Order: sequence, then C-alpha cells, then structure tokens
Amino acid sequence: MPRPSRAALTAALLCCALTACGGSGTAKSKSTGPASPKASAPAPAPSVTPVPTLPPGPGGTTPVFSHGRRDGGKRVALTFDADMTAEQGPRAARGEHFDNPALIETLRRLKIPATVFMTGKWAEQYPDQAKSIGTDPLFEVADHSYSHHAFSTPCYGLPTVPRGEARADVERAFTSFRRAGVERIVPYFRFPGGCHNDAVLRELAPAKVTAVQWDVISGDAFAKQAAPVATQVLSQVKPGSVVVMHCTRSAAPTTEEAVRRIVPELRAKGYEFVRVSDLIAP
Repeated sequence: MPRPSRAALTAALLCCALTACGGSGTAKSKSTGPASPKASAPAPAPSVTPVPTLPPGPGGTTPVFSHGRRDGGKRVALTFDADMTAEQGPRAARGEHFDNPALIETLRRLKIPATVFMTGKWAEQYPDQAKSIGTDPLFEVADHSYSHHAFSTPCYGLPTVPRGEARADVERAFTSFRRAGVERIVPYFRFPGGCHNDAVLRELAPAKVTAVQWDVISGDAFAKQAAPVATQVLSQVKPGSVVVMHCTRSAAPTTEEAVRRIVPELRAKGYEFVRVSDLIAP
C-alpha cells in the first residue's frame, strides 16, 4: 500500500492522546449513567475471575465508559495504549521501538495496577512482552483494535476499518492476545483516537465489549519533557478518573519518567491506583 505521509503518521500516533471524535458518537460514563478480517473469531477468553462490564446502551448498543463514580473514593485508573499499526511493522524491523519495557517495570516496582489497551499487531510484534504483561496479576489487557485503524471518520487521518468489519477487527485482536499467551484479558475496547459514532456502537454490540474512553488526557504523545505531562495529569485527576497514556518509546518517550512523578504526588493526595475493571465494578 502507499506509504502514508509524515503528517498522516504523526496524526495517527497522536490521536490516542486526544479527545474522542467522529460523527454523532458520545462518551457516556458510568457515573452518569480474526484470523482474517472476514472471519468471525471466538469471543475473548474470560479472565481468572468474572470481569464487570456495563449493561448495553440505548437500543442494545455497545456501552461507553469514561470515568468511575466521583463519590466512590479517591481512586484513579492509569491506562496505557500499546499502539502499533500494520504499516509500522517495517519500522519496527529497522529497530524503531513501539514497546516500553522500562515503563512496565516501573509500574511493577511501584506496585501500580494498570489496564493496558493493546493492538493485535503490538501483541504479534512483542509476544513475549504481551505474555509477561498479560500473566501479571497487577495488570489487565484490553483491546485497542487489531492495527489501530479508525472505526469512524474523520479520525486524525487514520486509515479506516471497512464498514461491516468492526467486530471482526476487534475479535482478531483478542485472537492475537491469546496466541501470544495473554491470560488476563478483559472484555473492554478502546477506539483508536476515541473516534466512534452510533453506527459503530450498534455494529460492535454482538462482541459484548464495554468501550472505554477517558476523562484525563496526559499529553504524553510526542512530549519532549516529563514534567509538563505530570503537571497536566495532576491538574486534571478527580475521584474515578481514567487517565490515557501510552506504552511506546517511539511516540511517547517520556511516559515512564512522568509516571515516576505522578505516582508519589497522587499517593500523597490520598489516591489509590486501580484498574479499569475496579472502577466499573459496582
């Protein structure tokens, strides 16, 4: 396929750090409320324990979660998007790093539970890391699509999943996780760029996933310094917040340092770090 322009690549990588977009899609929080794309892969394997999900949205559509209860205690979920597109495979082969092992080790050392939203391509590129993350009780692995293509348009210049293939794309990513040995899979899905609309929420309903957005944008994508990222997170976090960050050295090289700044500050303010499943739980 033609090589995308530098501007398109930048927009595609940056999109996960931006607010949701696309058509008439809306983000409803709980507090307010395939081997091939054509094949239908099995549903995601259950985790060790039952995982809480939201009931279907209006008309049976896929439910959307963006933050937990504001009155449920000072709890915050750090989430990390492990992004990788099909087009970035050759760049990874040349040595570009779309993983961030130091970040994962820092989370372990600081004993920070987290939800990692992983693309199927990322799991295929880094199967050992995917398995390590996905077998660690500290973490849970959620779906971020197979190759980070848009599920509605416009969406920051991302290539688009063909109409009618949204569910197959999501299930293909779950299949990649299982092949890599990921065990702690949760039935959550994050739209690339957050872009969605009513039509795709209806199309994804049979997949029985809860779509997870966010209410705190870290700004770590392409950040050159960690301090502004930490300041941005600390200024936005509220009880029940979901923070979106990234697990890729290529696009977010300062995230690990930012986490080392964020964690002690939030702990000093009395915050407890939890996974998304903990916020969704009744």
